[in-house]
Amino acid sequence: MSSADLSDHTFLADFAELSAIGATAAGGVHREAATAADGRARQWLRDWFTRHGLTTLVDQVGNMYGCAQHDPEAPYVLVGSHLDSQPTSGRFDGAYGVLAAAYAAARLQADPPAGMHLNLAAVNWFNEEGSRFSPSLMGSGVYIGKFDAESVLDTAAPDGTTVRQALQDIGFHGRDTPLVAAAFAEIHIEQGRTLVDEGFDIGVVNRNWAAYKYVITVTGEQSHTGATHMRYRRDALVGASSVVLAVREVAREFPDGALLSSVGQFTVEPNSPVVVPARVRLAADLRALDADLLAAAHASLSAKLATIEEVTVTVESATLRHSKAYPEAGVRLAGAVAEELGLRCRELPTMAGHDSVNLTDLVPTVMLFVPSVDGISHNEREFSTDAQMLAGVGMLTATTARLVTGALEGART
Repeated sequence: MSSADLSDHTFLADFAELSAIGATAAGGVHREAATAADGRARQWLRDWFTRHGLTTLVDQVGNMYGCAQHDPEAPYVLVGSHLDSQPTSGRFDGAYGVLAAAYAAARLQADPPAGMHLNLAAVNWFNEEGSRFSPSLMGSGVYIGKFDAESVLDTAAPDGTTVRQALQDIGFHGRDTPLVAAAFAEIHIEQGRTLVDEGFDIGVVNRNWAAYKYVITVTGEQSHTGATHMRYRRDALVGASSVVLAVREVAREFPDGALLSSVGQFTVEPNSPVVVPARVRLAADLRALDADLLAAAHASLSAKLATIEEVTVTVESATLRHSKAYPEAGVRLAGAVAEELGLRCRELPTMAGHDSVNLTDLVPTVMLFVPSVDGISHNEREFSTDAQMLAGVGMLTATTARLVTGALEGART
């Protein structure tokens, strides 16, 4: 292949082509996990791997690997992110990191660095977003052994479709054995304002925020909206509204910016205009960098939920994702690479969850950010400039070149 095949200009053209798959009228994408649009994006990526000499493997939960094998006996440096999106979301979240990883893998396969002795693969992790199938970080969670593959495959979307069926429908219920990893690197848009506000080119993640993820069911009593007196109503939607307000009130109990709280999903039953709701199921989360602060917020929310009257509030699950440090050796490595490339670099924590948060439990992991204009994400107006994206591709490629020569071998996860 010619060097032009992997030029910066071609990267931008490829990104535009990928962004057209599942595109929305407002410039975003709607490409939830294992939908038809996700299937088309995955086929596009598989074709890209083939054209650029990378061998595609697909494991049983749909994780895709574009492999550049150097030594059949050696493990792999994995580098990648995710192609799936939130509904009507931005085109940069996840997909940018997958394509950047593909370019890094193909460039290093074409021009291996001196001392390369580890294999290399670009990865598209399944269902990072968790919008169609819950929980999020699903494919990488199976990879590290956090989730059981069969249980994940049996997980159903609200419409009853299972992960297994959805992957079969799009042709990505694979049978390949997952690769053995020696290290992992991911680049992603920041999804916040720190880098753009402070004038940095690259962020190097040193820690993730902790999070409590809740599934809460509010149960009332179904009745007729036109025939049931107010004093006899047990309205589950009114009760659920009290839950929403409680989640917001918890954030106000702590210093500004120290705790994030939200309710992001409602399922109302029976959802009829003339029926008092009988049941509401909702998803909520609390996030903080400080573990003790998050524990206090969790206790406060639990106490608030216990005071809601006229309905039954049941916390079906409260899953804690711990805050943990990324390996110091990886943070130092990335900082040195940025300095060599003349990129202004800053260490910072990630407030959002990423597949790299899972991989840190298994192998030495490096997480990189490029700036997000105005800090906008999970929104069709999400944007990073061409220059920001290309700087990130160069940064990821140079970082990966260090990893395949064993720069983090022996580093603690």
